[in-house]
Amino acid sequence: MLEVGTAAPDFTLPDQDGTEVQLSALRGQPVLVYFYPRDDTSGCTTQACGIRDQWREFEEAGAAVLGISPDPVDSHARFAAKHDLPHRLLADPDTEVIRSYGAWGRKSMYGKEYEGVIRSSVLVDAEGSVAAVWPKVQPQRHADAVLTAIAQL
Repeated sequence: MLEVGTAAPDFTLPDQDGTEVQLSALRGQPVLVYFYPRDDTSGCTTQACGIRDQWREFEEAGAAVLGISPDPVDSHARFAAKHDLPHRLLADPDTEVIRSYGAWGRKSMYGKEYEGVIRSSVLVDAEGSVAAVWPKVQPQRHADAVLTAIAQL
C-alpha cells in the first residue's frame, strides 16, 4: 500500500457509464479510492451499499468516491443500477491502477492461495497526497472509518 504523505498516483479509468475519470481532475476535494474484488459479491455489495447509505455525509464533506475493480464497464453499470449506487465505479481490467496502489497480492480462501484484489482503500486529500490508508477494509465499517478520516482533514 501507499504511504501517508506521498503523492497519490494519478490515473484515468472509465466509469460505469464509460466516461473517463482522472484522479488529478478531482483536486480541491478529498477523494476516497477504494479497491474491491468483484461486483455484486456479498462483501463488495456490503461495502458499496454502506457508502450509498451514508452518501449524504460524503456529499456534505465535499468528498468524491471512486470504487475500482477489475470488472468491465458493463458489469459496473449493472452493479450500480441494481444497488442504486451514487458513486462512480471504475474499470481496471488490466489491474494496472490496482497494482500501482498496492491493492493486488496474495490471498487465501478456503485453504487455497491465489493472487487477487485486496479489499483496501486510500483517502486522497485535496492536494493529491495520501491522507489515510486502510490496507484491509472491513466492509461493514468502511464508510464510518472514511468519514471520520475526512472530518480530520
